[in-house]
Amino acid sequence: MSATTFTQSADTGYFTNVANAVRQLFAAVFAVEQPAVSQRNKEETIWWLNSLANDCERHSPNLSAELRFFASRG
Repeated sequence: MSATTFTQSADTGYFTNVANAVRQLFAAVFAVEQPAVSQRNKEETIWWLNSLANDCERHSPNLSAELRFFASRG
């Protein structure tokens, strides 16, 4: 997905259409995809957050609850 946005103008001439097509082509060619997160990496992150939440349970219960919430979101 690209963060580039294009606005449509009132002119619908030939050169306007060609320019729009070229812009869209460049956006498609140079679009950067986000790397997929592996299931194992996701599980390790959830485990790490829960472990951190257990470590700080006694001195900071609110932080512990927030860390568990982040872990539950996956």
